[in-house]
Amino acid sequence: MELLTTLVDKGLRREPPTRDEALAVLATSDDDLLDVVAAAGRVRRQWFGRRVKLNYLVNLKSGLCPEDCSYCSQRLGSKAEILKYTWLKPEEAAAAAGAGVAGGAKRVCLVASGRGPTDRDVDRVSDTIAAIKERNEGVEVCACLGLLSDGQAERLRAAGADAYNHNLNTSEATYQDICTTHDFSDRVSTVRQAQGAGLSACSGLIAGMGETDEDLVDVVFALRELDPDSVPVNFLIPFEGTPLAEEWNLTPQRALRILAMVRFVCPDVEVRLAGGREVHLRSLQPLALHLANSIFLGDYLTSEGQAGQADLDMIAD
Repeated sequence: MELLTTLVDKGLRREPPTRDEALAVLATSDDDLLDVVAAAGRVRRQWFGRRVKLNYLVNLKSGLCPEDCSYCSQRLGSKAEILKYTWLKPEEAAAAAGAGVAGGAKRVCLVASGRGPTDRDVDRVSDTIAAIKERNEGVEVCACLGLLSDGQAERLRAAGADAYNHNLNTSEATYQDICTTHDFSDRVSTVRQAQGAGLSACSGLIAGMGETDEDLVDVVFALRELDPDSVPVNFLIPFEGTPLAEEWNLTPQRALRILAMVRFVCPDVEVRLAGGREVHLRSLQPLALHLANSIFLGDYLTSEGQAGQADLDMIAD
């Protein structure tokens, strides 16, 4: 396909596709899927070889969030049956992180539910970062605590945080359809605050929420404009008890096309295969490693992931 030749040539030069070219990737047929994966795989290998970065998630505080994000099992009014607990102690979080590091994880992601941290919460997370780094030499720590207030990113950086995650999730035009308690610009502002403090920015999306191809392309181009160092691609897990519980509209083939489009738009950026991969990619998960160069090892926030050893075997295979 002429389209794929053009996209590979651009990707090898770190040049993004046009929006029409990105849309064309999402519109390719299942018959062309392996060609699309092979083409995007060339771009992935140019910038990242065959290596896969492993990340491990530690949920510091679960449930009881005042925000109303439709996709989230921890949202205000959620009836999803999940664990709810307040802050883990630093030594508990460090022990959990150690399990991931023992499995090969190079980055530990510390996540807490809520609109954003209080100054006391930042102190708690700072103590946790210190405990993790004391036990695990060379490990990267990424914080994901919601919307940041002035000065909080700088405090996290001073405490030893390496990165900050805050996803854009969907396009600006449709953001109000999934959340009313904050807006798209709030999320952009937090990513920029993190970057301004010297933290590596991690920001991605959630696919499968009923969005159009245009929405997907819009959010990925918005991410490219923000210039994060890593882009997690999540696939919606429709939790019972949330407004999006019936949104089962992804196929393994569509999930692969979405990942390929992200790789072409962000050729030299870490693309992370994140939540929902096991549910939606199913037996095609290994093909996604030709597109993404980073994955989460083990479980997610409120859902179970593939067994860590199975992930390691998949990567080796």
